[in-house]
Amino acid sequence: MTEILRAVETARPGALAATGIPGLDDIMRGGFAPNRLYLIEGVPGSGKTTLALQYLLEGARVGERVLYVTLSETEEELHAIARSHGWSLEGIHVHELVPPEEGPDADEPYTMFHPAEMELGHTTQLILSEVERINPARVVFDSLSEVRLLSGSALRFRRQILALKRYFSGRACTVLLLDDLTTATRDLQVQSIAHGVVLLEQMSPEYGAERRRLRVVKYRGVSFRGGFHDFTIRPGGLVVFPRLVAAEHRQPTFGHRLPSGVAELDRLLGGGIEQGTSTLILGPPGAGKSSLATQFVATAAAHGQNSAMFVFDESRQTLLSRAASLGSDLGPHIESGRVRVQMVDPAELSPGELAHAIKMSVEQDKAAIVVIDSLNGYMNAMPDERFLTVQLHELLSYLGQMNVATMLIAAQQGLIGSQMNSPVDATYLADAAILVRYFEAGGQVRQAISVIKKRGGEHERSIREFRLESGGIRVGEPLTRFRGVLTGVPVYEGASGDLMEKR
Repeated sequence: MTEILRAVETARPGALAATGIPGLDDIMRGGFAPNRLYLIEGVPGSGKTTLALQYLLEGARVGERVLYVTLSETEEELHAIARSHGWSLEGIHVHELVPPEEGPDADEPYTMFHPAEMELGHTTQLILSEVERINPARVVFDSLSEVRLLSGSALRFRRQILALKRYFSGRACTVLLLDDLTTATRDLQVQSIAHGVVLLEQMSPEYGAERRRLRVVKYRGVSFRGGFHDFTIRPGGLVVFPRLVAAEHRQPTFGHRLPSGVAELDRLLGGGIEQGTSTLILGPPGAGKSSLATQFVATAAAHGQNSAMFVFDESRQTLLSRAASLGSDLGPHIESGRVRVQMVDPAELSPGELAHAIKMSVEQDKAAIVVIDSLNGYMNAMPDERFLTVQLHELLSYLGQMNVATMLIAAQQGLIGSQMNSPVDATYLADAAILVRYFEAGGQVRQAISVIKKRGGEHERSIREFRLESGGIRVGEPLTRFRGVLTGVPVYEGASGDLMEKR
């Protein structure tokens, strides 16, 4: 059945009315089917009016007559909303439903006019008269709450909506009804009548900016993308981030190895990391996890490949300074576009927005390596979000199918010993896992590196010393004469020192 519906949609690509919001069009497989009645639901402030204006502006852009009937906001308020987004409402007919005879007289004080004082039949006649005069292809009613109040009863309200639907069905007109959900109980009357229903939600986390998401509740005859999709309201209107579905992006993968540029590290990894796989770098703070990822990025850039870094835990300047101190100057690569660094503000992020940014770096910028630094920041940025592990799995599946090498960095709690733990267990999600540890030897705190998992092929099982120096990353020979390195307090069993000397 799904294949049949998609075939029908493909056969008539120009039949859908675009909303002017690319992400929403993607979710609905092209936009609204014309000559139907739709319901846009959401609490006040969730973005209904902005969505409606974008829909009408898109209609005006393609030369259609469009009409905005407002019972709840004044025309001046609509123009103010438009100005805040840099829009002009030229081309949109705005009908503010206040009868002329009820307007303020020049000799009388200005008084507020409440829609409930109007007769429903008279209100309907005013609306239909304007429709007859304009003959629009797109109409927005804002909002149904006023019509519900005027109707007085659920039965009369349903009959009124049915009458509007029948009226517009013969006029080649697409209608959006806005409902602000201000009633005490959820009214499903209009949902049952409408051809499609879009629900907008606004949530307020304990810290940070509000989060918004939408869901297509119903859309007859269209295999739309279900579930919740994050969106934001920015200058310019709604920006919708469709939920990432890895199964929609299957393509052949090649599995070429990407070297680090450090021979000993590549031997440890069995030649490097493979494209289409994910690598988790795990260890305590300051052990060199981010430097390892930066080494792979710098080497890929030197070989003409693009990379994208999504950084939660440090500033851009700190990242560049740290890389330069290890002999990897990322500045020229950033200027050339080989490396893109996006600083992520944890208080402003939504899972959908991050996934969309990563998707754009892959599909538009052709990134061969994607670095998420770190999973701790990713988790802390969204403490109220459920199913983040499932979302992370979907993201990694998508990146794998797009032949991208993904590097995830996770900082463990604690510095040394066997009591270290991670905020999230992502080892089962990753194809490879690199473990970095501190250990004590010869009166010094040193670092060790090992590969504890690699699905993409063989790798060394040895533990090697690992050091960050001004000339770059150094990896020593296997620590064969030490026992208990991963505990942090090893026992030396050899006759002479096996540790690297500082250059």
